Amino acid sequence: MNLKPLLLTAVAGLLSLGADAEPTAETRTYTGIRYAQAERWDPPRPVPLAPPTGEMPACPQPMDIPLAPPDQSENCLRLNVTTPATPGRRRPVLVYLHGGSFNYGAGANYRPDTLVTRGDVVAVTINYRLGPFGFLAHPELGPDAGNLGLADQQAALRWVRDNIAGFGGDPHNVTIMGQSAGGYSVCAHLASPHSAGLFHRAIVQSAGCTQGYRDQVEAEQQALGLAAALGCADAACLRGRTAAELVAASGAGHDEYRPVVGGELLPVSPAEAIATGRFNRVPVLIGGNHDEEAGRLAGLELAGMPPLTAAAYPAAVAENFDAAAEDVLARYPLTDHGSPSEALAAALTDRNWALQIDESRRLLARHVPVYAYEFAERDTPWFPGAPSASFPAGASHMLELPYLFSVRYLTPATQEDLRNTMIDRWTRFARTGDPGWQCFRDGRYVLSLASGLDGVHRTDYETDHKLAFWRER
Repeated sequence: MNLKPLLLTAVAGLLSLGADAEPTAETRTYTGIRYAQAERWDPPRPVPLAPPTGEMPACPQPMDIPLAPPDQSENCLRLNVTTPATPGRRRPVLVYLHGGSFNYGAGANYRPDTLVTRGDVVAVTINYRLGPFGFLAHPELGPDAGNLGLADQQAALRWVRDNIAGFGGDPHNVTIMGQSAGGYSVCAHLASPHSAGLFHRAIVQSAGCTQGYRDQVEAEQQALGLAAALGCADAACLRGRTAAELVAASGAGHDEYRPVVGGELLPVSPAEAIATGRFNRVPVLIGGNHDEEAGRLAGLELAGMPPLTAAAYPAAVAENFDAAAEDVLARYPLTDHGSPSEALAAALTDRNWALQIDESRRLLARHVPVYAYEFAERDTPWFPGAPSASFPAGASHMLELPYLFSVRYLTPATQEDLRNTMIDRWTRFARTGDPGWQCFRDGRYVLSLASGLDGVHRTDYETDHKLAFWRER
């Protein structure tokens, strides 16, 4: 379908992402396009193509962290399309799946203007249902109620397949890209039969395909617990509760809602699908941040916890590593780190993130081209107006995002060289399936990304993150 006449009538909808955005001469952003509709806990249904609404409310979520936008609505299945202002040949398409523990976040948090103009791509940022609206596996809500958020993402990908050519994008060159929960989502789409053919490359940031999912029993128990907290004996009662009541009862947090293994949408875990080779085989760019856990520990300080002292370090290690505490203390001595918090963050990062990412890369590399990276910048953006912790957050979780986007809740990245390098590499991968460095294969090549003359180089990921030690645990 030729969308040019439709888009010319939608000038009022040409808004940049986010409430504080201004249109630019270099890009065009079509804001708030409805890609599907759904009543609460129903699967997404296609909608007729319509002009942008100019509004991009977030899906309902708790408001206790900066990722949560204040403008929220259950009528949230919308997306933004950002294109270069200059017409050209059909461009590669990047579809970004936001993070937020499947409980927070919105597509409008991420403005891809520089990604679009420097990389000469079309970018799509989407909303999908979160928390109890997108991942509530109540047995009376249907067999795939616990994966409605993933179903929403698939509906958005089908919209891209059917409509993106009218925005100058190439429907035969679509890359799905996600960070944290968005990265786990990308892994789920690699495994889901329903995602077959909807994308041609995949970027996974700060997530591993071997973790982050629930089984049906665990998910149903959680859903029944939420119903009990609301005084509901059945799904009809749940449907009668307001969105605010559901959000309040489900609570803030990061682990309550995850995709559910089992059912038609995700019949087996991504780990099993990839290990057996029965997944959607496309080139994959996958990596994480060198100091993933540092931001969480910094956040605890900002919430009032006193800085971790050398005297308290052994107890903190014992609390986090149980029977392995003695070995962890021996391998993460304070003399190797700038502070006790940095030592603890290193151990937690290596166990919780680096090991899982490495395992995922090795499984994927048996079947598809895999390109491995690590974001390692130390002088990173932070939350506007928030004080710094007693130690540097470094390359902690999500702090690579300002090098790819303008992020509503983070200060801009100041190192133009690193920003340009990452955008160039990411968009080259979207265009060709090759970001410009060697394949990972069996762990022999991981590219470290930081600013400065020597900031981009091959790193010894295996040794740096003590992976041999963690594989034995």
